[in-house]
Amino acid sequence: MQQPCHQQLIVFTRYPEVGKNKTRLIPEIGADLATQLHQHLAASTLQQCRQLYLGQSANNFTKITVSFTGGDRALMADWLGADLDYQPQGAGDLGAKMLGALEQLWQPDNYFVLIGTDCPALDAQILQKSFQELAHHDLVLGEAADGGYYLIGLKKIIPQLFQGIAWGTETVFRETVTIAHRLSLKIGYLPVLRDIDRPADLTYLASLPNFSGILDDLRQKSQNPQKI
Repeated sequence: MQQPCHQQLIVFTRYPEVGKNKTRLIPEIGADLATQLHQHLAASTLQQCRQLYLGQSANNFTKITVSFTGGDRALMADWLGADLDYQPQGAGDLGAKMLGALEQLWQPDNYFVLIGTDCPALDAQILQKSFQELAHHDLVLGEAADGGYYLIGLKKIIPQLFQGIAWGTETVFRETVTIAHRLSLKIGYLPVLRDIDRPADLTYLASLPNFSGILDDLRQKSQNPQKI
């Protein structure tokens, strides 16, 4: 099956504000460092998203929209770059926000992939594979090691996948798969990856080649604000 003319990548994130980012890490590393880590992870994620532009043909174009909370479009563009589209998140729980983002951006015959910015191992190759999997599946999921998911891909709006889910718990992925099976959806699965949400995740983060020593680097920058 030929891929659609457009691939829509929606990135969920929050504008960096001390005390509002990576709140579960604050008791371990402090509010300032947690916010800096959030900024670093988001920038790394967007760097991988931009890689999708490389080698694209006229029949395979990826549009990136950042769905944000906190700040405004001008602040987001100043932070992450003016080359991206920005859309404020709607009201409600995470499911309602994701569904709202899809409804606002939906176009027929396009493929849609939604991600966050908490998964450092999510790279351009996995993102591209998610779109490729949508050529043969109704739903694509990337399971997170904590029981959630770091990616969901769709080619039509299926509201049931975003309703009645216990968001933020270890059952999110399982509940989503159960709903998909009930709807007789064909599911494509991506590798299981780990989010950075809790203090125990910091050791894992430091083990990744591109993030080795990241906390030490951020601490040094926090002591020399002009370097941030």
